[in-house]
Amino acid sequence: MELKLEKLKSFEGRKGPLLFIVMDGVGFGRQDESDAVFLAKTPTLDKLLKEIPLQTKLKAHGPAVGLPSEDDMGNSEVGHNAIGAGRIFAQGAKLVNKSIETGDIFKSENWGKVIEHGKNGNTVHLMGLLSDGNVHSHINQVFALINECAKKEVTKLRLHILLDGRDVGEKTAPEYVTPLEELLAKISSEKKYDYKIASGGGRMITTMDRYNADWTIVERGWKAHVLGDARKFRSASEAIQTYYSEDPKITDQYLESFVVVDENEIPIGTIEDGDAVVFFNFRGDRAIEMSIAFEAGDEFDKFDRQRVPKVFYTGMMEYDGDLHIPKNYLVNPPSIDRPISQYLCAEGVTSFAISETQKFGHVTYFWNGNRSGYINDKLELYVEIPSDKIQFDKAPRMKADEITDRTIELLKSGKYKFGRINYPNGDMVGHCGIMEAAIESVEAVDQNLAKILPVIEELGGIAVITADHGNADEMFNVVKGKRVVKTAHTLNPVPFIIYDPACNGEYKMAGINTPGLTNIAGTLLNLLGYKNVEDYDPSLIVF
Repeated sequence: MELKLEKLKSFEGRKGPLLFIVMDGVGFGRQDESDAVFLAKTPTLDKLLKEIPLQTKLKAHGPAVGLPSEDDMGNSEVGHNAIGAGRIFAQGAKLVNKSIETGDIFKSENWGKVIEHGKNGNTVHLMGLLSDGNVHSHINQVFALINECAKKEVTKLRLHILLDGRDVGEKTAPEYVTPLEELLAKISSEKKYDYKIASGGGRMITTMDRYNADWTIVERGWKAHVLGDARKFRSASEAIQTYYSEDPKITDQYLESFVVVDENEIPIGTIEDGDAVVFFNFRGDRAIEMSIAFEAGDEFDKFDRQRVPKVFYTGMMEYDGDLHIPKNYLVNPPSIDRPISQYLCAEGVTSFAISETQKFGHVTYFWNGNRSGYINDKLELYVEIPSDKIQFDKAPRMKADEITDRTIELLKSGKYKFGRINYPNGDMVGHCGIMEAAIESVEAVDQNLAKILPVIEELGGIAVITADHGNADEMFNVVKGKRVVKTAHTLNPVPFIIYDPACNGEYKMAGINTPGLTNIAGTLLNLLGYKNVEDYDPSLIVF
Protein backbone atom coordinates (compact mmCIF):
# COMPACT_ATOMS: atom_id res chain seq x y z
CA MET A 1 0.00 0.00 0.00
CA GLU A 2 1.09 3.59 -0.59
CA LEU A 3 2.15 5.34 2.58
CA LYS A 4 1.37 9.03 2.84
CA LEU A 5 1.36 11.59 5.61
CA GLU A 6 -0.90 14.64 5.75
CA LYS A 7 0.45 18.01 6.83
CA LEU A 8 -0.97 19.74 9.90
CA LYS A 9 -2.66 23.04 9.16
CA SER A 10 -1.95 24.57 12.56
CA PHE A 11 1.69 23.57 13.00
CA GLU A 12 4.42 22.98 10.45
CA GLY A 13 7.16 21.95 12.84
CA ARG A 14 10.27 23.92 13.70
CA LYS A 15 12.92 25.15 11.28
CA GLY A 16 15.53 23.00 13.02
CA PRO A 17 15.74 19.22 13.47
CA LEU A 18 13.73 16.97 15.77
CA LEU A 19 16.00 14.80 17.92
CA PHE A 20 14.60 11.77 19.75
CA ILE A 21 16.75 10.74 22.73
CA VAL A 22 16.38 7.40 24.54
CA MET A 23 18.00 7.27 27.98
CA ASP A 24 18.00 3.48 28.09
CA GLY A 25 17.14 2.07 31.52
CA VAL A 26 16.29 5.41 33.18
CA GLY A 27 12.92 5.28 34.91
CA PHE A 28 11.14 6.84 37.89
CA GLY A 29 12.05 4.76 40.93
CA ARG A 30 11.30 5.02 44.62
CA GLN A 31 13.60 8.04 44.99
CA ASP A 32 15.41 6.43 47.89
CA GLU A 33 18.80 4.81 48.45
CA SER A 34 17.95 2.02 45.97
CA ASP A 35 17.45 4.47 43.09
CA ALA A 36 20.65 5.27 41.15
CA VAL A 37 18.77 7.77 38.96
CA PHE A 38 17.63 9.66 42.07
CA LEU A 39 21.07 9.48 43.71
CA ALA A 40 22.94 10.63 40.61
CA LYS A 41 23.82 14.27 40.09
CA THR A 42 21.60 15.14 37.13
CA PRO A 43 21.19 18.92 36.97
CA THR A 44 20.06 18.87 33.35
CA LEU A 45 17.36 16.25 33.82
CA ASP A 46 16.31 17.79 37.14
CA LYS A 47 15.84 21.18 35.50
CA LEU A 48 13.82 19.69 32.64
CA LEU A 49 11.53 17.80 35.02
CA LYS A 50 11.05 20.90 37.17
CA GLU A 51 10.60 23.59 34.51
CA ILE A 52 9.27 21.97 31.31
CA PRO A 53 5.45 21.78 31.22
CA LEU A 54 5.50 19.51 28.16
CA GLN A 55 6.12 16.24 29.97
CA THR A 56 4.44 13.09 31.28
CA LYS A 57 5.24 9.58 32.48
CA LEU A 58 4.91 6.58 30.17
CA LYS A 59 4.25 2.91 30.81
CA ALA A 60 7.01 0.77 29.35
CA HIS A 61 6.09 -2.72 30.53
CA GLY A 62 3.34 -5.34 30.40
CA PRO A 63 0.37 -5.14 28.02
CA ALA A 64 1.28 -1.53 27.15
CA VAL A 65 4.17 -2.92 25.08
CA GLY A 66 2.56 -6.22 24.02
CA LEU A 67 3.69 -8.43 26.91
CA PRO A 68 1.35 -10.83 28.70
CA SER A 69 0.77 -9.20 32.11
CA GLU A 70 1.53 -6.23 34.33
CA ASP A 71 4.20 -8.37 36.01
CA ASP A 72 6.24 -8.56 32.80
CA MET A 73 9.16 -6.14 32.61
CA GLY A 74 9.66 -4.17 29.46
CA ASN A 75 12.96 -4.40 27.62
CA SER A 76 14.84 -2.53 24.94
CA GLU A 77 13.62 -4.74 22.09
CA VAL A 78 9.90 -4.54 22.76
CA GLY A 79 10.35 -0.92 23.80
CA HIS A 80 11.85 0.15 20.50
CA ASN A 81 9.37 -2.04 18.62
CA ALA A 82 6.55 -0.24 20.42
CA ILE A 83 7.98 3.23 19.85
CA GLY A 84 8.64 2.67 16.17
CA ALA A 85 5.36 0.86 15.50
CA GLY A 86 3.02 3.40 17.08
CA ARG A 87 0.68 0.55 18.04
CA ILE A 88 0.70 -2.42 20.41
CA PHE A 89 1.77 -5.72 18.89
CA ALA A 90 1.84 -9.01 20.80
CA GLN A 91 5.50 -9.73 21.55
CA GLY A 92 7.63 -12.86 21.83
CA ALA A 93 6.65 -14.12 25.26
CA LYS A 94 2.94 -13.63 24.60
CA LEU A 95 3.10 -15.24 21.17
CA VAL A 96 4.94 -18.31 22.45
CA ASN A 97 2.64 -18.69 25.46
CA LYS A 98 -0.40 -18.58 23.21
CA SER A 99 1.13 -21.07 20.79
CA ILE A 100 1.84 -23.49 23.64
CA GLU A 101 -1.62 -23.01 25.17
CA THR A 102 -3.36 -23.75 21.87
CA GLY A 103 -0.94 -26.52 20.99
CA ASP A 104 -0.13 -24.86 17.66
CA ILE A 105 3.60 -24.98 18.33
CA PHE A 106 3.45 -28.76 18.60
CA LYS A 107 1.47 -29.02 15.36
CA SER A 108 4.07 -27.08 13.40
CA GLU A 109 6.09 -28.79 10.70
CA ASN A 110 9.39 -27.91 12.34
CA TRP A 111 8.42 -29.30 15.72
CA GLY A 112 7.40 -32.45 13.91
CA LYS A 113 10.92 -32.66 12.47
CA VAL A 114 12.42 -32.24 15.93
CA ILE A 115 10.33 -35.15 17.22
CA GLU A 116 11.14 -37.24 14.15
CA HIS A 117 14.87 -36.85 14.75
CA GLY A 118 14.39 -37.78 18.40
CA LYS A 119 12.35 -40.88 17.63
CA ASN A 120 14.91 -42.08 15.11
CA GLY A 121 17.43 -42.74 17.84
CA ASN A 122 19.08 -39.33 17.77
CA THR A 123 19.26 -36.75 20.56
CA VAL A 124 17.06 -33.68 20.92
CA HIS A 125 19.01 -30.72 22.33
CA LEU A 126 17.28 -27.74 23.95
CA MET A 127 19.46 -24.64 24.31
CA GLY A 128 18.77 -21.23 25.81
CA LEU A 129 18.43 -18.95 28.83
CA LEU A 130 17.07 -20.74 31.89
CA SER A 131 15.02 -18.37 34.04
CA ASP A 132 11.57 -16.85 34.39
CA GLY A 133 12.77 -13.34 33.48
CA ASN A 134 10.44 -13.49 30.46
CA VAL A 135 12.75 -11.20 28.49
CA HIS A 136 14.61 -13.78 26.40
CA SER A 137 12.82 -16.95 27.51
CA HIS A 138 10.71 -18.51 30.24
CA ILE A 139 11.38 -21.73 32.11
CA ASN A 140 7.71 -22.74 31.86
CA GLN A 141 8.05 -22.80 28.08
CA VAL A 142 11.15 -25.01 28.39
CA PHE A 143 9.26 -27.41 30.65
CA ALA A 144 6.46 -27.55 28.08
CA LEU A 145 8.96 -28.56 25.37
CA ILE A 146 10.53 -31.20 27.62
CA ASN A 147 7.17 -32.70 28.57
CA GLU A 148 6.05 -32.80 24.94
CA CYS A 149 9.25 -34.61 23.96
CA ALA A 150 8.53 -37.19 26.66
CA LYS A 151 4.92 -37.49 25.53
CA LYS A 152 6.06 -38.11 21.95
CA GLU A 153 8.48 -40.83 23.10
CA VAL A 154 11.73 -39.02 22.45
CA THR A 155 14.07 -41.20 24.46
CA LYS A 156 17.18 -39.00 24.68
CA LEU A 157 17.17 -35.29 25.46
CA ARG A 158 19.93 -32.91 26.49
CA LEU A 159 19.70 -29.36 27.90
CA HIS A 160 22.33 -26.67 27.30
CA ILE A 161 21.49 -23.95 29.78
CA LEU A 162 22.56 -20.31 29.95
CA LEU A 163 22.40 -18.94 33.48
CA ASP A 164 20.73 -15.56 33.91
CA GLY A 165 21.44 -13.37 36.93
CA ARG A 166 20.50 -10.33 34.85
CA ASP A 167 16.76 -10.33 34.20
CA VAL A 168 16.30 -12.12 37.55
CA GLY A 169 18.22 -12.12 40.84
CA GLU A 170 21.97 -12.14 40.36
CA LYS A 171 22.53 -15.49 42.17
CA THR A 172 19.30 -17.37 41.56
CA ALA A 173 20.54 -20.12 39.21
CA PRO A 174 19.77 -22.94 41.70
CA GLU A 175 16.13 -21.85 41.77
CA TYR A 176 15.86 -22.84 38.11
CA VAL A 177 18.41 -25.62 37.79
CA THR A 178 17.12 -27.68 40.74
CA PRO A 179 13.51 -28.07 39.48
CA LEU A 180 14.85 -28.73 35.98
CA GLU A 181 17.11 -31.51 37.23
CA GLU A 182 14.19 -32.93 39.23
CA LEU A 183 11.92 -32.95 36.16
CA LEU A 184 14.56 -34.63 33.99
CA ALA A 185 15.24 -37.24 36.68
CA LYS A 186 11.51 -37.95 37.09
CA ILE A 187 10.98 -38.49 33.35
CA SER A 188 14.12 -40.60 33.08
CA SER A 189 13.04 -42.79 36.00
CA GLU A 190 9.39 -43.21 35.10
CA LYS A 191 9.82 -43.73 31.35
CA LYS A 192 13.33 -45.21 31.32
CA TYR A 193 14.44 -42.35 29.10
CA ASP A 194 17.75 -40.47 29.15
CA TYR A 195 17.06 -36.80 29.93
CA LYS A 196 19.92 -34.69 31.35
CA ILE A 197 21.57 -31.27 31.47
CA ALA A 198 24.69 -31.47 29.30
CA SER A 199 26.36 -28.06 29.46
CA GLY A 200 25.94 -24.45 30.41
CA GLY A 201 27.49 -21.17 31.52
CA GLY A 202 26.73 -17.58 32.39
CA ARG A 203 24.90 -15.68 29.66
CA MET A 204 27.40 -12.81 29.41
CA ILE A 205 30.36 -15.07 28.65
CA THR A 206 28.71 -18.10 27.06
CA THR A 207 26.71 -18.21 23.79
CA MET A 208 24.55 -15.10 24.13
CA ASP A 209 26.58 -12.36 22.44
CA ARG A 210 24.73 -9.84 20.28
CA TYR A 211 25.40 -7.40 17.45
CA ASN A 212 28.75 -9.07 16.69
CA ALA A 213 30.18 -7.46 19.80
CA ASP A 214 32.33 -10.41 20.94
CA TRP A 215 32.28 -13.69 19.04
CA THR A 216 34.52 -15.34 21.66
CA ILE A 217 31.34 -15.57 23.76
CA VAL A 218 29.73 -17.68 21.04
CA GLU A 219 32.92 -19.70 20.62
CA ARG A 220 32.89 -20.63 24.32
CA GLY A 221 29.29 -21.76 23.93
CA TRP A 222 30.11 -23.78 20.83
CA LYS A 223 32.96 -25.54 22.62
CA ALA A 224 30.77 -26.39 25.60
CA HIS A 225 27.51 -27.33 23.86
CA VAL A 226 28.77 -28.88 20.64
CA LEU A 227 32.27 -30.16 21.39
CA GLY A 228 32.02 -30.87 25.11
CA ASP A 229 35.11 -28.74 25.71
CA ALA A 230 34.82 -26.82 29.00
CA ARG A 231 35.41 -27.37 32.70
CA LYS A 232 33.97 -30.73 33.75
CA PHE A 233 31.42 -31.48 36.46
CA ARG A 234 29.11 -34.37 37.30
CA SER A 235 26.05 -32.08 37.29
CA ALA A 236 24.98 -28.52 36.63
CA SER A 237 24.22 -28.00 40.32
CA GLU A 238 27.74 -29.07 41.20
CA ALA A 239 29.16 -26.60 38.67
CA ILE A 240 27.16 -23.70 40.09
CA GLN A 241 27.96 -24.43 43.72
CA THR A 242 31.65 -24.88 42.90
CA TYR A 243 31.81 -21.53 41.13
CA TYR A 244 29.95 -19.86 44.01
CA SER A 245 32.37 -21.27 46.58
CA GLU A 246 35.46 -20.37 44.54
CA ASP A 247 34.39 -16.75 44.12
CA PRO A 248 31.66 -15.60 46.54
CA LYS A 249 31.30 -12.32 44.62
CA ILE A 250 30.62 -13.91 41.24
CA THR A 251 27.12 -13.64 39.78
CA ASP A 252 25.26 -16.05 37.53
CA GLN A 253 25.68 -14.08 34.31
CA TYR A 254 29.48 -14.42 34.55
CA LEU A 255 29.80 -18.10 35.57
CA GLU A 256 32.30 -19.98 33.41
CA SER A 257 31.20 -22.47 30.78
CA PHE A 258 30.91 -26.07 31.95
CA VAL A 259 30.10 -29.53 30.65
CA VAL A 260 28.55 -32.44 32.51
CA VAL A 261 30.53 -35.69 32.28
CA ASP A 262 30.01 -39.31 33.25
CA GLU A 263 32.07 -41.37 35.68
CA ASN A 264 34.75 -41.74 33.01
CA GLU A 265 35.05 -37.97 32.52
CA ILE A 266 33.36 -38.21 29.11
CA PRO A 267 30.89 -35.41 28.20
CA ILE A 268 27.34 -36.75 28.22
CA GLY A 269 25.77 -34.42 25.66
CA THR A 270 27.88 -33.31 22.71
CA ILE A 271 25.88 -32.39 19.62
CA GLU A 272 26.35 -34.94 16.83
CA ASP A 273 25.29 -35.62 13.25
CA GLY A 274 21.59 -36.46 13.00
CA ASP A 275 20.57 -34.66 16.19
CA ALA A 276 17.95 -31.90 16.50
CA VAL A 277 18.74 -28.59 18.20
CA VAL A 278 16.11 -26.14 19.48
CA PHE A 279 17.24 -22.68 20.62
CA PHE A 280 14.35 -21.88 22.95
CA ASN A 281 14.92 -18.13 23.41
CA PHE A 282 12.07 -16.17 21.86
CA ARG A 283 13.99 -12.88 21.74
CA GLY A 284 16.33 -12.61 18.81
CA ASP A 285 19.28 -10.39 19.54
CA ARG A 286 21.29 -12.84 21.66
CA ALA A 287 20.28 -15.93 19.67
CA ILE A 288 21.29 -14.82 16.18
CA GLU A 289 25.03 -15.47 16.38
CA MET A 290 24.80 -19.04 17.64
CA SER A 291 22.17 -19.67 14.96
CA ILE A 292 24.63 -18.44 12.34
CA ALA A 293 27.33 -20.71 13.76
CA PHE A 294 25.06 -23.73 13.26
CA GLU A 295 23.73 -22.77 9.84
CA ALA A 296 26.67 -21.12 8.05
CA GLY A 297 28.77 -23.08 5.59
CA ASP A 298 32.48 -22.94 4.88
CA GLU A 299 32.33 -19.14 4.59
CA PHE A 300 32.00 -18.89 8.39
CA ASP A 301 35.07 -17.07 9.73
CA LYS A 302 34.21 -15.90 13.24
CA PHE A 303 36.08 -18.74 14.97
CA ASP A 304 37.26 -22.27 14.30
CA ARG A 305 34.24 -24.49 14.85
CA GLN A 306 36.50 -27.59 14.58
CA ARG A 307 33.54 -29.66 13.42
CA VAL A 308 30.03 -28.71 12.32
CA PRO A 309 27.49 -31.43 13.07
CA LYS A 310 24.74 -31.97 10.52
CA VAL A 311 21.68 -31.30 12.63
CA PHE A 312 18.14 -30.07 12.28
CA TYR A 313 18.35 -26.62 13.86
CA THR A 314 15.37 -24.47 14.78
CA GLY A 315 14.79 -21.35 16.84
CA MET A 316 11.79 -20.72 19.03
CA MET A 317 11.12 -17.82 16.66
CA GLU A 318 12.66 -16.26 13.57
CA TYR A 319 15.32 -13.99 15.02
CA ASP A 320 15.96 -11.86 11.93
CA GLY A 321 13.10 -11.56 9.47
CA ASP A 322 15.12 -10.00 6.66
CA LEU A 323 18.14 -12.30 6.80
CA HIS A 324 15.89 -15.27 7.73
CA ILE A 325 17.90 -16.41 10.72
CA PRO A 326 17.38 -19.17 11.56
CA LYS A 327 16.01 -20.96 8.52
CA ASN A 328 13.60 -22.92 10.72
CA TYR A 329 11.54 -21.71 13.68
CA LEU A 330 8.57 -22.83 15.75
CA VAL A 331 6.48 -19.67 16.32
CA ASN A 332 5.97 -16.80 13.89
CA PRO A 333 7.35 -13.44 15.13
CA PRO A 334 5.16 -10.36 15.46
CA SER A 335 4.41 -8.91 12.07
CA ILE A 336 4.95 -5.18 12.52
CA ASP A 337 3.89 -3.27 9.44
CA ARG A 338 4.18 0.44 8.68
CA PRO A 339 6.63 1.63 11.36
CA ILE A 340 7.11 5.38 11.56
CA SER A 341 10.33 5.30 9.53
CA GLN A 342 8.50 3.93 6.51
CA TYR A 343 6.13 6.90 6.59
CA LEU A 344 8.99 9.37 7.02
CA CYS A 345 10.93 7.86 4.13
CA ALA A 346 7.82 7.92 1.96
CA GLU A 347 7.59 11.65 2.69
CA GLY A 348 11.24 12.23 1.90
CA VAL A 349 12.20 13.13 5.48
CA THR A 350 15.95 12.79 6.04
CA SER A 351 17.00 11.08 9.26
CA PHE A 352 19.86 9.50 11.19
CA ALA A 353 20.08 6.85 13.92
CA ILE A 354 23.04 6.53 16.31
CA SER A 355 24.07 4.33 19.20
CA GLU A 356 26.97 2.19 20.25
CA THR A 357 27.07 -1.50 19.36
CA GLN A 358 25.07 -2.65 22.39
CA LYS A 359 21.98 -0.69 21.30
CA PHE A 360 22.63 -0.03 17.63
CA GLY A 361 20.13 -2.70 16.61
CA HIS A 362 17.49 -1.07 18.76
CA VAL A 363 17.51 2.29 16.95
CA THR A 364 17.59 0.47 13.60
CA TYR A 365 16.32 -3.13 13.44
CA PHE A 366 13.81 -3.06 16.30
CA TRP A 367 12.74 0.53 15.62
CA ASN A 368 11.99 -0.47 12.04
CA GLY A 369 9.67 -3.31 13.02
CA ASN A 370 12.27 -6.12 13.01
CA ARG A 371 13.75 -5.26 9.64
CA SER A 372 17.44 -5.33 8.86
CA GLY A 373 19.13 -2.61 6.85
CA TYR A 374 17.94 0.72 5.60
CA ILE A 375 14.41 1.56 4.56
CA ASN A 376 15.86 4.16 2.19
CA ASP A 377 19.63 4.61 2.23
CA LYS A 378 19.33 7.82 0.24
CA LEU A 379 17.41 9.46 3.09
CA GLU A 380 18.79 7.67 6.17
CA LEU A 381 22.17 7.34 7.87
CA TYR A 382 22.81 4.67 10.53
CA VAL A 383 25.90 5.18 12.73
CA GLU A 384 27.29 2.48 15.00
CA ILE A 385 29.89 3.45 17.62
CA PRO A 386 31.82 0.25 18.55
CA SER A 387 31.26 -0.74 22.19
CA ASP A 388 34.16 -1.62 24.46
CA LYS A 389 34.58 -5.35 25.12
CA ILE A 390 34.71 -5.08 28.90
CA GLN A 391 32.23 -5.35 31.76
CA PHE A 392 30.20 -2.16 31.60
CA ASP A 393 30.65 -1.26 35.26
CA LYS A 394 34.37 -0.88 34.51
CA ALA A 395 33.65 2.03 32.15
CA PRO A 396 30.21 3.43 33.07
CA ARG A 397 30.39 6.29 30.58
CA MET A 398 30.45 3.68 27.84
CA LYS A 399 30.34 5.57 24.51
CA ALA A 400 27.99 8.37 25.55
CA ASP A 401 30.50 11.09 24.72
CA GLU A 402 31.18 9.67 21.27
CA ILE A 403 27.47 9.31 20.55
CA THR A 404 26.95 12.93 21.51
CA ASP A 405 29.85 14.24 19.43
CA ARG A 406 28.63 12.43 16.31
CA THR A 407 25.05 13.54 16.93
CA ILE A 408 26.05 17.20 17.21
CA GLU A 409 28.08 16.90 14.02
CA LEU A 410 25.07 15.54 12.12
CA LEU A 411 22.66 18.06 13.63
CA LYS A 412 24.89 20.93 12.59
CA SER A 413 25.33 19.56 9.08
CA GLY A 414 21.81 20.69 8.25
CA LYS A 415 21.18 17.50 6.26
CA TYR A 416 18.78 15.79 8.63
CA LYS A 417 15.30 16.74 9.77
CA PHE A 418 14.95 13.89 12.27
CA GLY A 419 17.43 11.96 14.39
CA ARG A 420 17.20 9.25 17.04
CA ILE A 421 19.88 8.18 19.50
CA ASN A 422 20.17 5.72 22.36
CA TYR A 423 22.40 6.12 25.40
CA PRO A 424 22.71 2.51 26.71
CA ASN A 425 24.34 3.45 30.02
CA GLY A 426 21.47 3.22 32.51
CA ASP A 427 20.50 -0.21 31.20
CA MET A 428 23.81 -1.91 30.50
CA VAL A 429 25.56 -0.63 33.63
CA GLY A 430 22.40 -1.09 35.70
CA HIS A 431 22.46 -4.78 34.80
CA CYS A 432 25.82 -5.10 36.56
CA GLY A 433 24.16 -4.44 39.92
CA ILE A 434 26.87 -2.05 41.17
CA MET A 435 25.36 1.14 42.57
CA GLU A 436 28.39 3.41 42.20
CA ALA A 437 28.82 2.46 38.54
CA ALA A 438 25.09 2.90 37.85
CA ILE A 439 25.15 6.37 39.38
CA GLU A 440 28.14 7.32 37.24
CA SER A 441 26.40 5.96 34.13
CA VAL A 442 23.31 8.11 34.71
CA GLU A 443 25.49 11.15 35.36
CA ALA A 444 27.28 10.56 32.07
CA VAL A 445 23.97 10.63 30.20
CA ASP A 446 22.92 13.82 31.98
CA GLN A 447 26.22 15.50 31.11
CA ASN A 448 25.69 14.64 27.48
CA LEU A 449 22.16 16.01 27.51
CA ALA A 450 23.75 19.24 28.69
CA LYS A 451 25.92 19.25 25.56
CA ILE A 452 23.14 18.45 23.10
CA LEU A 453 20.26 20.65 24.24
CA PRO A 454 22.03 23.98 23.59
CA VAL A 455 22.69 22.78 20.03
CA ILE A 456 19.00 22.01 19.60
CA GLU A 457 18.15 25.52 20.80
CA GLU A 458 20.79 27.08 18.57
CA LEU A 459 19.39 25.29 15.51
CA GLY A 460 15.77 26.10 16.35
CA GLY A 461 14.85 22.46 16.83
CA ILE A 462 13.08 20.19 19.29
CA ALA A 463 14.40 17.37 21.50
CA VAL A 464 12.19 14.61 22.83
CA ILE A 465 13.72 12.82 25.83
CA THR A 466 12.43 9.50 27.13
CA ALA A 467 13.44 5.93 27.99
CA ASP A 468 12.44 2.49 26.74
CA HIS A 469 12.19 0.92 30.23
CA GLY A 470 13.60 1.31 33.72
CA ASN A 471 16.66 -0.36 35.24
CA ALA A 472 19.10 1.93 37.08
CA ASP A 473 16.13 3.34 39.00
CA GLU A 474 15.94 0.19 41.16
CA MET A 475 19.30 -1.32 42.06
CA PHE A 476 18.21 -3.39 45.04
CA ASN A 477 15.19 -4.52 47.02
CA VAL A 478 14.95 -5.20 50.73
CA VAL A 479 13.83 -8.76 51.51
CA LYS A 480 13.46 -9.81 55.14
CA GLY A 481 15.60 -6.90 56.21
CA LYS A 482 18.43 -7.68 53.78
CA ARG A 483 19.40 -5.87 50.62
CA VAL A 484 19.04 -8.04 47.54
CA VAL A 485 20.81 -6.70 44.47
CA LYS A 486 18.48 -6.17 41.52
CA THR A 487 20.02 -6.47 38.05
CA ALA A 488 16.76 -6.81 36.15
CA HIS A 489 14.60 -4.20 34.44
CA THR A 490 11.93 -2.48 36.49
CA LEU A 491 8.19 -2.00 36.21
CA ASN A 492 8.55 1.73 36.75
CA PRO A 493 7.27 4.40 34.36
CA VAL A 494 9.72 6.41 32.27
CA PRO A 495 9.96 10.13 31.58
CA PHE A 496 8.72 11.79 28.44
CA ILE A 497 9.87 15.38 27.95
CA ILE A 498 9.50 17.72 24.97
CA TYR A 499 12.26 20.32 24.93
CA ASP A 500 11.05 22.99 22.53
CA PRO A 501 12.59 26.41 23.33
CA ALA A 502 10.52 28.13 20.61
CA CYS A 503 7.17 26.84 21.87
CA ASN A 504 4.72 29.64 22.58
CA GLY A 505 1.65 27.60 23.33
CA GLU A 506 0.93 26.15 19.88
CA TYR A 507 0.34 22.80 21.52
CA LYS A 508 0.00 21.19 24.96
CA MET A 509 0.01 17.73 26.50
CA ALA A 510 -3.10 15.75 25.63
CA GLY A 511 -3.72 14.35 29.10
CA ILE A 512 -4.07 10.73 27.94
CA ASN A 513 -4.90 8.23 30.67
CA THR A 514 -2.02 5.77 31.22
CA PRO A 515 0.01 6.76 28.16
CA GLY A 516 2.67 4.35 26.94
CA LEU A 517 5.54 4.02 24.52
CA THR A 518 3.21 3.44 21.55
CA ASN A 519 1.92 7.01 21.92
CA ILE A 520 5.34 8.37 20.97
CA ALA A 521 5.24 7.78 17.19
CA GLY A 522 2.17 9.93 16.65
CA THR A 523 3.71 12.63 18.82
CA LEU A 524 6.89 12.67 16.74
CA LEU A 525 4.85 12.97 13.57
CA ASN A 526 2.98 15.94 15.03
CA LEU A 527 6.22 17.63 16.07
CA LEU A 528 7.49 17.24 12.51
CA GLY A 529 4.36 18.98 11.26
CA TYR A 530 2.31 15.96 10.19
CA LYS A 531 -1.03 14.56 11.29
CA ASN A 532 -0.89 11.28 13.18
CA VAL A 533 -1.44 8.09 11.20
CA GLU A 534 -5.09 7.10 11.58
CA ASP A 535 -4.57 3.74 13.32
CA TYR A 536 -1.53 4.76 15.37
CA ASP A 537 -2.13 5.23 19.09
CA PRO A 538 -3.03 8.85 19.96
CA SER A 539 -0.39 11.56 20.08
CA LEU A 540 0.67 12.83 23.49
CA ILE A 541 0.05 16.43 22.36
CA VAL A 542 -2.92 18.39 21.08
CA PHE A 543 -3.05 21.66 19.15
